[in-house]
Amino acid sequence: MRTPQSLPVPPWGLAVAAMISVQLSSAFSVGLIGQVGAAGTAWLRLSMGAIIFLAIARPPLRSIRRPDILPLLGLGIATGLMTIMFLAAIERIPLGTTVAIEFLGPLTVAAIRSHNRKALAWPALALAGVVLLTEPWHGEIDALGVMFAAIAAVGWGAYILLTQKIGDRFTGTGALSLTVPVAAVTAAIVGVPQAAGHLSLEVLLAALGVAVLMPVLPFILEMMALRRMTSNAFGTLMSLEPAFGVLLGLLVLHQQPSIVQFIGITLVVLAGAAAQRGGQRNPPSAEAVLGLEPPLSNGPGKVTTPASTPASTPANTSGSSART
Repeated sequence: MRTPQSLPVPPWGLAVAAMISVQLSSAFSVGLIGQVGAAGTAWLRLSMGAIIFLAIARPPLRSIRRPDILPLLGLGIATGLMTIMFLAAIERIPLGTTVAIEFLGPLTVAAIRSHNRKALAWPALALAGVVLLTEPWHGEIDALGVMFAAIAAVGWGAYILLTQKIGDRFTGTGALSLTVPVAAVTAAIVGVPQAAGHLSLEVLLAALGVAVLMPVLPFILEMMALRRMTSNAFGTLMSLEPAFGVLLGLLVLHQQPSIVQFIGITLVVLAGAAAQRGGQRNPPSAEAVLGLEPPLSNGPGKVTTPASTPASTPANTSGSSART
């Protein structure tokens, strides 16, 4: 039996595979959105993810203390709302643009918490990149799609703060088995009415597929990667996530970015990598990181989630799993 150290795949390869899995899930979700709506897709994906995590991990209910209840509920609700808003955004604007806008959430959290005014330059740089991505001077910007992505960014920021609040007590799949069901119930409020009458075996299997791609598979890959590389290197690598959003948007959804948009996504990636250098938080263990946050928690402010990542990533969640 191979140990993590003897795996033939390098740790950076595992991290890249996790990012590709996250963005594939988002890209494939677009087709599902056309059948059951954004909220319906969020509810189905989160519900399938909850079932999987409950099947592989027993929720640590006995470890929950009274002060933990509100943060756990808040984290689950934030994950549910973030997932709905993200999917509502990719229904209207390109995937890469949505990921870049959402990236502003963890970047801003990292900058504010660094207590260094110079760190505010990185969210500003990323914002400049977002402007280039949306190209508002063409007059064709989808304001509603941008608004949904911005709300998802706020949700990601809240997710990071809540994740770090409870991350030292709940780790890995145990944390996800607590928060993802809450996220699914949150999404059900809007998702069930939207999906009602449109459910079929094909839809359910598609939902299961995107749930495996996000958050289940990224969580596993990120956890394996974090055991073999420093959290700083991991967080910097995860700053490439917006670039993978553009790549998968191009390959799967045929969303062709312009030269100006390529420059924009480059600015966002550079901002994320630079923010990672100053926004480090040292978690008690690799599993704890993986257990409570989305792609940037360890980096510009993300950790993959207890469900990391609605990524969401993520358990590690600086990674990508946090955005369930």
